[in-house]
Amino acid sequence: MKLRQFAVIAGLLTAAVVSGSPPTVHTPQTPVAAGEVLDLDGLHDVDFGDTESELTRRGILRTDVAGCGPTLAGHETISPVFIDDRLVLLWLGDSTRTPQGVTVGTPLDELRTRYPELTPLDAPQGTYRFDGLLARHGDRAYLFLHDGREVRKIIAGYADWARRLFEEGVGPC
Repeated sequence: MKLRQFAVIAGLLTAAVVSGSPPTVHTPQTPVAAGEVLDLDGLHDVDFGDTESELTRRGILRTDVAGCGPTLAGHETISPVFIDDRLVLLWLGDSTRTPQGVTVGTPLDELRTRYPELTPLDAPQGTYRFDGLLARHGDRAYLFLHDGREVRKIIAGYADWARRLFEEGVGPC
């Protein structure tokens, strides 16, 4: 008898918990798998040219985290750069790659094989900044910052803004 009462009470408790559970809501804050690909249109849920307000409305742009600026939910290692309310550049995280497989740490000879038309950009003498190689395609580009041996940082987005960022020595923060 007691076993039957226990089973009934357990069943009622389970039903109460399940019925009182909050609804499941999909948010774009699910972690992104390592090796995410960023092409010259953007990420799978973020496009160059998107507005800050649109990304915020969709729950992708987060300004509530400690750091030097807004972050992208699900893309915490990628830093967005906005000009006049539009996403113009993304500083890629170390695990993010281009469609051609270039990541931070890719040797320069391999980079040149995968992107044969690169424009060299020299850092100013006497600075601690990296030299750059710009792979332009139309109005978009990848800017590969390097130490003479390998890629150290990748920035993607509008080519004119990437070049300007390089010339002015501006970082994501």
